[in-house]
Amino acid sequence: QVQLVESGGGLVQPGGSLRLSCAASGFTLDYYAIGWFRQAPGKEREGVSCISSSDTSTYYADSVKGRFTTSRDNAKNTVYLQMNSLKPEDTAVYYCATDLSHLPDGSSCLREPEFSSWGQGTQVTVSS
Repeated sequence: QVQLVESGGGLVQPGGSLRLSCAASGFTLDYYAIGWFRQAPGKEREGVSCISSSDTSTYYADSVKGRFTTSRDNAKNTVYLQMNSLKPEDTAVYYCATDLSHLPDGSSCLREPEFSSWGQGTQVTVSS
């Protein structure tokens, strides 16, 4: 059974950092693309970043480029989202996602329809 569990969210001041984790079970994570998405109150879910399955290429939304970094630890079957220089507008529930039926093509892994398996989400609040 495919399962993704996010952790690492919390309350942080503007300019601070958090590292989110996405722990996978039921499949080998390094064979598949992993996407990070977020949903703020009253807004649609949006793609934040993703990491490909093969060459570990990474893609980022313009709003987080230069501040967020995605990486994977295959030994731990875990993907991370390092978030630096956090802003109040980064406040949202963050989700990781994957799809075992296909591999998204390039930056299409930032698109929600590319994924069918989702974690439960972790809340990130950026506030002073």
